[in-house]
Amino acid sequence: MQLLQSYKLHLLQLLLLTVIWRPTPTTAVIEDVLDVLHVVKEVTTGVLKAWDIVQSSPLAASIEFPLMREKQRKVLQRLKEVSRHIDDTEAQHSQYIALAIQSVNNFISNNVPLLSKMNDITDTMNRISSRYEQMQSYETHKDKLEISTLITFAEWTVSPNAYSVHHLMNRLHLTLLGTGNGKIEEQKLLNSSSSSGNLLSQLASNYEKSLDEMCHTKQSPQQFVYSLYTDIALTELKGYTMMEFSWMMLRVYGRGNFTQEAELMRRDYEKRVERTLKLLREVMQRSDRIVYRCDPQKHIKNETYDEVTRLLQGYIVNEVDLNTDDTCRETCDFYQSTRSDSCFKELYCARQPKCTGKIYNCQFVDSDMWVCPSPLNGSRRYEYIEYENGRTLGQRKTCSRGTTKVDSWWRYLFWHCSYCFCLCDEQGIKSDRFFNLRESVADVKQNKVVTGLRFVKRNRVFHLQIQEGQLLPRGSINASTLAWKPVDDYKIFDRNVAKGRDYHTMSYESRSIDLDDIMKMDDNSFVVTGVRFRVLGAHLNLEARLSEFDFKRGELVQPEVNSVWQSNDNTDVSGERRQKLKIHNVDVPTRTVVSSLVASKHNEYIEFVNSGMDKDAAQSTVPYLDIQDVVSSPPVPLAGIGIYYKTRPGFGGFVAPKIITYDFSPHVQVPKNTN
Repeated sequence: MQLLQSYKLHLLQLLLLTVIWRPTPTTAVIEDVLDVLHVVKEVTTGVLKAWDIVQSSPLAASIEFPLMREKQRKVLQRLKEVSRHIDDTEAQHSQYIALAIQSVNNFISNNVPLLSKMNDITDTMNRISSRYEQMQSYETHKDKLEISTLITFAEWTVSPNAYSVHHLMNRLHLTLLGTGNGKIEEQKLLNSSSSSGNLLSQLASNYEKSLDEMCHTKQSPQQFVYSLYTDIALTELKGYTMMEFSWMMLRVYGRGNFTQEAELMRRDYEKRVERTLKLLREVMQRSDRIVYRCDPQKHIKNETYDEVTRLLQGYIVNEVDLNTDDTCRETCDFYQSTRSDSCFKELYCARQPKCTGKIYNCQFVDSDMWVCPSPLNGSRRYEYIEYENGRTLGQRKTCSRGTTKVDSWWRYLFWHCSYCFCLCDEQGIKSDRFFNLRESVADVKQNKVVTGLRFVKRNRVFHLQIQEGQLLPRGSINASTLAWKPVDDYKIFDRNVAKGRDYHTMSYESRSIDLDDIMKMDDNSFVVTGVRFRVLGAHLNLEARLSEFDFKRGELVQPEVNSVWQSNDNTDVSGERRQKLKIHNVDVPTRTVVSSLVASKHNEYIEFVNSGMDKDAAQSTVPYLDIQDVVSSPPVPLAGIGIYYKTRPGFGGFVAPKIITYDFSPHVQVPKNTN
């Protein structure tokens, strides 16, 4: 009896190893499809060494001698190492798969046909995984199992009925490609390589339309498709392993030869993989690769957003202070670009902070008003202004400093000295209007690349900060190395810091930012390793440093030599004109009760302007800057980066960075038959 148990133990070990070791054409050629399946190849290589340990062992009564026991110990140790490798890989991808599945459940909740298909796929995958776990439990308790238990499991797995693993895998495949009626229709679907109308394509399309889900998962549509396929591929691999195990077990226990049955099963599996990979490649090629950040549930200054301050700001000034002659011969509209160098008779001009910069776009609203000044420690001048004719600029509320009555007056009976409402462009301690021009480059000597972006403000200077991570083979990133690279900690008045070289100063004449997607359109062998702003004309213009890399090895290729700074050189006066996004009389963006939507596209630009007179007394500079982290999950190399604008009608919106994930679709290789 002891001899029989030992025989069963050794036989089960041998069968499991044979299943993993078998170098089928499929496992040999799909190593670049997914890093998960590449791990399969690494595992098979490791198990091959264990096969060397046992392949010379006789399957007879002599297996009890001491040398065989030593070989069994080594095999078990190697199998333990392999299992740990597989478990680590599954754990690495489980959170990203879970995010994608959760997202699917959210955006298809009201789509009955898609919901039905997804429920079918989920049920099928759960059945396959459940049986796989049962097979794993057999390996764990191999020394206590009866032979009949293993034979029953094997027959149950491969039997030609609706409950077999073979049937479940066909069902999974047909649901993924699209369900048909009858054998003829199913065969058409199996032979088709078109991705139109299939479930994977439908899910990708719905995901792209659901911006909230994209922001929640932090996965580009292509990454989302990739995550779904990872789940399916692992499930199919489990099913394939069970069927190999079962056919071999039945053959070893004398229930038949089953050589032809096993070969037919492998060919069927290979055809399914080939069709699925063709589908995956088509869907991934069409899928967007941009990752945005949606508005947070609650806007928090210095945490989710920041703002340029006092670039153009509403300012009350009397006509008499807008000219050097101290006269009131003109109207407010006459003063479109001037300065205020006096304070006539110390009137209201002496009771408010003076605009020491240039004054633009003056207009007359009404002669008399009540002004509610803002707290002294803020960047606003007024909370609101209420005119005698009933018009109110800004949101009328309790005035903590008390309102001030301001009245225009007549001079020499002929001239009306009116109070004008103008825009003040004033540099000063309360005006944060500086953008860093220094480059920020990843540590390429340590094989690091850019994986994320965000705006940060340091010492009143806005920086585009990079997240960097170490590049690994096949487009993976070493998550343990992810870190935000510190920005340069300089001040604009420091020695050896120069305007136009180290930083750009926004002004009325130079306050545009270009909205671009920067990447190489015709070369997939470059990834982002650095970012910087430059001034092109009067525009702040984005540049990306792109470096060549080896996808399979996961190494940058001499980045000091094989790197370029990529940009969009079009200007608003060039042959290919940029389109200007116009915003006028808008409220501050944090007052909207709904999330902003993407409102720009490549080759456009936007100017920083004052908020609306009626909505905010022109006290804020819009758009604001979204300072949330823009990263993907999982982290991947970037093919490009961009700046975009998001808003809702009637609000000033946000300027924000976006990332363009690396295009993995060229590396989805359809397996070739190498028999």
